[in-house]
Amino acid sequence: MRSFSDSYRAAGVNIEAGYEGVKLMKKHVARTMIPGVVSDLGGFGGLFAPDLTGMKNPVLVSGTDGVGTKLRIAMLMDKHDTIGIDCVAMCVNDIICCGAKPLFFLDYIAIGKNDPEKVATIVSGVAEGCVRSGCALIGGETAEHPGMMPADDYDLAGFSVGIVDREKVIDPAKMQAGDVILALPSSGIHSNGYSLVRKVFNVERANLHLHSDALGCTLGEALLEPTTIYVKPVLAAMEAADIHGISHITGGGFYENIPRAIPDGLCAKINKSAIKVPPIFQMLQSTGNIPERDMFNTYNMGVGMAVIVKAEDADKALASFRANGVDAYELGEVVTGEQKIELC
Repeated sequence: MRSFSDSYRAAGVNIEAGYEGVKLMKKHVARTMIPGVVSDLGGFGGLFAPDLTGMKNPVLVSGTDGVGTKLRIAMLMDKHDTIGIDCVAMCVNDIICCGAKPLFFLDYIAIGKNDPEKVATIVSGVAEGCVRSGCALIGGETAEHPGMMPADDYDLAGFSVGIVDREKVIDPAKMQAGDVILALPSSGIHSNGYSLVRKVFNVERANLHLHSDALGCTLGEALLEPTTIYVKPVLAAMEAADIHGISHITGGGFYENIPRAIPDGLCAKINKSAIKVPPIFQMLQSTGNIPERDMFNTYNMGVGMAVIVKAEDADKALASFRANGVDAYELGEVVTGEQKIELC
């Protein structure tokens, strides 16, 4: 029997549109299927049986996040196929900081009016993010919120669960003065600080489709560039080098995120002149007249992840990252100190 409710539809919720959305997204979800997936879409829970072969003491690691107000750029551009990559990236890039391999992901979409095509397009980005990180999209939820948000608005969040053998957990306690800090380049602003971005560029009135020679693309395209997913390159580097710490540089920039991986008594000494700053940050700073300190305390400035390695292994780590498509470079070193980070 077909499930429908005319009364619920009159209240603004079309459950049949939800079913159509699930039907349309199945082909995208199918791309993410990996060994361990037990369940199909539509159940009350997503089932996953992890392969624990070779693990002595497996530990689960979880991470959750959303995309934030970068979603507004997607809405203004009417481009919804990459924003899901950001959602996955913000979660899996966090758990890889522990050395954990992501296993599966679940998303949550709240939308003013359920448009099956739009929802499926959003999920196509989520699926792409899962493919890039090697995890499975095993479930999710789409909730229609009439009266709570405009019909064309939506919010996107999710979470991921990964696994790591306890003996392979990235342990900052091993860090020491002389360790080398490597920069993994970002693809741009990633998914943080967009409230300031929107204010500076006045995005509600700006022509986001106008080509910029300085950016090599339109402003809208630069602002929508999806967050880089570092999972596979980091997992490979862990096999090649002794990694003592990883910082995913998100909201709070350098000053908040790098110290999270630095033990007391040590300091990350960052060489500012080594940082390869993409044009979008230069444009943002000059347009908004933003102090340099605020830029480094809000944005990644071109460094999406900082990886701290044993000095003798720096070349091995660099070679591994470059072999896996990441143009990593030396960003600084760990020194003795109490302030945990110094940009000089």
